[in-house]
This record gives sequence, structure tokens and C-alpha cells, in this order.
Amino acid sequence: MRLFRAAVLLAVPVIALAVCSSAWAHAHVSPSVVQAKQSEVFTLAVPTEKEDANTTSVELTPPAGFSIDSFIEAPGWKLDVQSTGSGEETVIQKVTWSGGSIPPEEATGFRFLGQTDSSKTFDFKVRQTYSDGTVVDWAGPESSDTPAPVIEAKSDLGGGGGSSALEIVALAVAGVALALALVALLTGRGDRQLT
Repeated sequence: MRLFRAAVLLAVPVIALAVCSSAWAHAHVSPSVVQAKQSEVFTLAVPTEKEDANTTSVELTPPAGFSIDSFIEAPGWKLDVQSTGSGEETVIQKVTWSGGSIPPEEATGFRFLGQTDSSKTFDFKVRQTYSDGTVVDWAGPESSDTPAPVIEAKSDLGGGGGSSALEIVALAVAGVALALALVALLTGRGDRQLT
């Protein structure tokens, strides 16, 4: 029975980490929940999933109703912006970062200042090009192998907007707590009576 409990305790964090890591392995725009009509610094994170090629180009097409105001420099990458209009009427239609290189099993974040025009879900399209010529279009539904990055804009965050970093820290703390509980269980410390 003790071995069974230990196996269950070990399986829970392993399964949680496996599910989370598969979700993090795709192109992702964060923060995933924002307040509508408010400027925010967004990060497009793009991992290199191929084992034998580097990412050499990343193209972002923002959805209708999402405006990009400016970009934060990404060292080693050249920025190409396709837009219409001028001045305050400028609408960015497509952004391409090229000339850099993301090795296998690494990721890079491209940052920009933007905002939504309403409260709804926004799907971005990301096109990732590898050094071997392979292209991956991150534009599919959430259940696909190539899901589009999605953010949700809300009229009011109500103080509970959350944070991806906070979620990661909470998951790490939970994993450590479970690991310590497993160690205590296996070393017999879980058998002591409390007085």
C-alpha cells in the first residue's frame, strides 16, 4: 500500500508537468489575459521544436482589432513591418523577425506594445521558418498540433487577472511540496504519530 501511495504521489506532478510542457512547446503570446483597450507589453515566445534545424525567421500577423504601437528591440534580429496608413492611422498588418537563430530546444521572445479594441478572444497567426526550409504555421485551432496563440481581452480584470509567472511559480512550489512528501513517505517519516 505504501508503494502504491508513493507511485500516485509521484505520478501527479509528472503528469501535470507533462501536460504543461506540451502546452508551452508551441508559439505563445503572453500575457494570455489582458484588460481591453489598455496598452500592454506582449511577448511572442517561439521555441525551436526541430532537433536538427534552427529557427531563422518568425512572422506575426495580428488579428483584426489588435493594434501594435511599437516594438522592443530583439538583439540579433532584423525587424520588417508591413503596414497601411501613417501616423496615428497606421495599421500593422504583418511583422517579420529574421536574421537571427534559435537553436533546437531553445526559445526566443519578441516583445511589442499593443492593445485590443474590445473584450473578446484574439487569435494570432505565427509563421516559423527553420534553417532547413521547413515552415510551421501556428494558426490552427487549440486542439490541433499547430494551435494559434490566443489572448483573451476582458472589460474588467477584477483584480484576478492572473499572471503566467505566478502560475509557473505555483506549479513549481506544488511540485517541490509533492516531492518532499514523497521523500518523507519513502523514508518512513510519514509513519510517526502526532502528539
